[in-house]
Amino acid sequence: MGRKDEPPRLAGGGFAAWSRDRLGLARRGAEECGDVWQLEPGVYVAAAAGPCEAVLRRAQDFPKASSPLFPPLKRSSGTPTSEERAYAHAARMRGLRAQAVAARIGEIAPRTARFADQWPTGRDVEVLPPVRHTLAEIGVSYLFSEDAPTLLAPASQLFLAREVLVRPSRWVWPRWVPTPARRFRTRQQVAFTDALRPVVRRRRSSGRLGEDMLGQMLRPSPHYGLLPEEAVVDTLPGITVATFETPSRAAGWILLHLARHPRAASRVAAEAAALPADPAATTSAHLDNLRYTQALVSEVLRLYPPSWLLTRHAPRQTQLAGYTIDAGSTVLVCPYTAQRDAREHSEPDRFRPERWLDDAGSPAKPGAFLAFGTGPHGCEGAALAMAMLTLLTAQTARRYHLSEPTGPEPGYRVTTLEGLAPVGLRLRATSRG
Repeated sequence: MGRKDEPPRLAGGGFAAWSRDRLGLARRGAEECGDVWQLEPGVYVAAAAGPCEAVLRRAQDFPKASSPLFPPLKRSSGTPTSEERAYAHAARMRGLRAQAVAARIGEIAPRTARFADQWPTGRDVEVLPPVRHTLAEIGVSYLFSEDAPTLLAPASQLFLAREVLVRPSRWVWPRWVPTPARRFRTRQQVAFTDALRPVVRRRRSSGRLGEDMLGQMLRPSPHYGLLPEEAVVDTLPGITVATFETPSRAAGWILLHLARHPRAASRVAAEAAALPADPAATTSAHLDNLRYTQALVSEVLRLYPPSWLLTRHAPRQTQLAGYTIDAGSTVLVCPYTAQRDAREHSEPDRFRPERWLDDAGSPAKPGAFLAFGTGPHGCEGAALAMAMLTLLTAQTARRYHLSEPTGPEPGYRVTTLEGLAPVGLRLRATSRG
């Protein structure tokens, strides 16, 4: 066993203070040590935009570690082959690509409107739990359509298992050690796949595969043929949790910025006034017209990427920004600093959504943007996440002024999976009237 680089167990704001120090270290490293700097022997940090993008795009030189949060379950029938997993990934992408998301905006919009309608006014509310519940409903429904009610509760338990698994710990245990967190993870993964398996069998036996993402995975491919059942159920727990876990962290930062920047919030509200009175009538054209809202979402994701640090490994010696990276080294990619690179973004620490709009009011997308990663391992659900976050932001600002209660500022939380979330965020909503 080896000691983890974990936060000290301090009372009160110790965890938040440690996290700020960690972010500050990355920022100081970018400013003082250059584009790439050595944190310790065998560990490098890519802090500037150019090296960060290079690492993420050079997947052969810097492959993503093969340690999924929900690894395939051990069964007598064996685990999916690499070819089957590749086909499963391609099938998922067919269901998550931008065109597929655009066709289902009318299903996503009503739940974002319901979130805004149900926000209690006149009192301070902890934001992240209801946001996460809403986005879980949207994400699970997007993946599984009419079967979502059966799978929502097991999916929520998968999220809880993930939270338990990445909770700060003093020690790193070998993967084969059945710690309580890993046993809990396995139980919830088994429960989810047990709930999913009858859905897969019913759809296949009836021939009604569905038009959702699961339906895409059940369709045979001319090249791969029909995916085995195990390849379907084993590859879905991770993407199911991802559809709402990371967007929930992002939504917290977005709502906080609506509270801190009332003029920007009013501009979002004015734009959202053009949305249909019946949210189910919302189309991709309505979403495209929310240009400033999308710019605001992109700007918050630039300043506070929900995954602020990504880990890659070098299987062989290679070069990066003038550094010789030895085989076996770890390279930490830091979107947090890359997206605050002054060579890519003017006034990089300033919240300015207008930077994402050109004179005609269309997205200009300046500089580095790695909130969803890039390259071969970019986020599968980026289009879905942007649609959910844009509509949630528009519907909330349309109805309410948000404000922060008096007291301490929200803290940062850095998890072992490099997530950045506002902890204990409480906001108050008052009707725009």
